[in-house]
Amino acid sequence: MNGVLIIDKPAGLTSHDVVSRVRRVLGQRSVGHLGTLDPLATGVLPLVLGNLTRLAQFYTRAEKTYQGVIRFGFATNTYDAEGEPTGAAQEVKPSLEELRKLVAGFVGVIEQLPPPFSAKKIHGVPAYKLARKHKPVELKPVQVEVKEFEILGVEDARARFRARVGSGTYLRSVAHEMGQQLGCGGHLESLRRTAMAEFEIGDAHTLGEVEAGIEKFPASELFFHPRKLLPELPSVTATEDVAASIRTGRAVNLPDMSRARQVKVYYGQKDLIAIATRIAGTLFHPKLVLGGEAPSSERRRGR
Repeated sequence: MNGVLIIDKPAGLTSHDVVSRVRRVLGQRSVGHLGTLDPLATGVLPLVLGNLTRLAQFYTRAEKTYQGVIRFGFATNTYDAEGEPTGAAQEVKPSLEELRKLVAGFVGVIEQLPPPFSAKKIHGVPAYKLARKHKPVELKPVQVEVKEFEILGVEDARARFRARVGSGTYLRSVAHEMGQQLGCGGHLESLRRTAMAEFEIGDAHTLGEVEAGIEKFPASELFFHPRKLLPELPSVTATEDVAASIRTGRAVNLPDMSRARQVKVYYGQKDLIAIATRIAGTLFHPKLVLGGEAPSSERRRGR
């Protein structure tokens, strides 16, 4: 079972919890996720199944879009609503204009200190494991990119926002630092991922929908259409002979792709069988063989 399944992750579950549940529901061991979501967060969590787990390397720097709420008045040790307050709460009512002026300083390529309760490693140990044991967590600032950050509205101490960020950006840290700059503390109260790379919330299914759906039709009916994967790469549909060569790792001639560096190779409309890299001219080598169903004549010949 090879495919990409977009889950609308509920709050309270880790990304690994979702993977484990889908493994059980689909009876599929080879399942992974693209882009971890904190337990507090909801929304787009793409899962890759079977041979398509190999596509994960193409999404390590994927852009992500979020909507959420920042609560001002006190900070927490985790920088979000699941943590313990680190000081007494203050009554604050920041204005929309004040916050919009403040967030302008967080847009662009910035230096950001990751939260102490994060998966960032210190001498091979995840920071959150040290933080839970109340051990010193000495993380270094990292360079991240906040492409857009818009305050949508303010109600008392809460600000609704929309953000589009590059990989590795912690919106928990943004909320925490905004609270510091206002002098009243702040933390991320809620967060929902609405898009990641080409995957959008409209493509997502709840876990309940997946469980109910597989009783009515094949699980593949829930998958993200393979033709929509990696839209930045051109695609080609292979003949049976070309598909047979690619499956055995042999270079193939793709006459219409002389200007492409990498291409997606499909057999039929839905089988993504390889990502191929140009060697010279129109000769391409299958850098990543993803399999898919073999052509009928290929199976008959016993290849």
